[in-house]
Amino acid sequence: MVLIVDDIRANIIALKKTLELHDIDVDTAESGEEALKKILKTNYCLIIMDVQMPGLDGFEVVKILSGNKRTKDIPVIFLSALNIEKKYIFKGYETGAVEYITKPVDSDLLILKVKTFIKIYEQQNELKGMKDLLSKEIKIRKEAQDNLEIKIAERTRELVLKNEELELRNHELQQFSWVVSHDLNEPIRKIQIFIKIIKELYLTTDEKAIDYVDRTIKSAERMQTLITDLLAYSRLSSQVKPETTDLNEVLQEVLSDFDYLIERKNATIKTTELPTIDSIPSQLRQVFQNLIGNALKFSGNTENPIIEITSEIIAEKSFESQVSANGKFCRITVKDNGIGFDEIYLDRIFIIFQSLNDRQKYEGTGIGLAIAKKIIEKHNGLITARSQVGEGASFIIILPLKYE
Repeated sequence: MVLIVDDIRANIIALKKTLELHDIDVDTAESGEEALKKILKTNYCLIIMDVQMPGLDGFEVVKILSGNKRTKDIPVIFLSALNIEKKYIFKGYETGAVEYITKPVDSDLLILKVKTFIKIYEQQNELKGMKDLLSKEIKIRKEAQDNLEIKIAERTRELVLKNEELELRNHELQQFSWVVSHDLNEPIRKIQIFIKIIKELYLTTDEKAIDYVDRTIKSAERMQTLITDLLAYSRLSSQVKPETTDLNEVLQEVLSDFDYLIERKNATIKTTELPTIDSIPSQLRQVFQNLIGNALKFSGNTENPIIEITSEIIAEKSFESQVSANGKFCRITVKDNGIGFDEIYLDRIFIIFQSLNDRQKYEGTGIGLAIAKKIIEKHNGLITARSQVGEGASFIIILPLKYE
């Protein structure tokens, strides 16, 4: 809205009609005092002010407006027929007016200037609105950021405390495992010794008693194996620094351990060149022992068990990854032609104490593959299996060449 201030009513009416013809909202005041009262109550986008008025003149009114924070930015156009000398024009600009027009007025030029200032006012209001919105957005984001930082700091403290508590529990668990292992193994060893003494000294002719004693010895051996496997599983929680490892050497050590069983089963072992990687050698030796041991154990009635250990360098950490000479991962496959298993039980075989076969026929604790899985995961790798009943099994391992 535009405010016209003039002490001559005829001037106000004429200018008001001119502006209203161009759809410009107009308000009027017939003195400087009346103008000030209206300006304090209403927001105007432009003031067209006569200079010479009784009471407060135009210069005094504009000076008062310039000193007020709310009104200092309202544009003022002076309109005068009497004060047309340069000194009055300079004074008008000095007091804060944006334009000084002398009469007679060119209506078209005046309308053009009024519309320009109205447009500037609207743009300023729009910019102010955007600035306010932006300020609110910045404030909201800053509060959200501050809250997020506080929550992150609190969560970090919680995680540090939990991690320290977990490390303490792991340490206690390892100590407990060692103590329990020793305390359980010792009486079992004595049972085995005394049972063997009884068998050799007192039961040489009683076949039924010898059978019972042999069963007792077998049970004690299974218990000892279970304790050893549980201890091995608990040790995997400890932190060990990886080292450069030639997997060919690790594999040969494992095959040497199985020399007798390989020869007795008349098994054929086929191997390709394995890579050198960053790993914990003792743990990967255990993986190969478990996989090759299972392949020999579950060979079934096969007259000539065949076990193949192959390796490929691949591009990605994926079972389906393409072979790549410059890859950062290796894919190791341990394949056999034994009894196999139904793949619907794939998830079960890597769970501790889970076994798909009759433990009377195939001895075992059900811990070996769980240990293998945990070791591979500690090396940032993957392990799975492919199999069909009666057609053997393939265990596939993905390992990074460099430990990160």
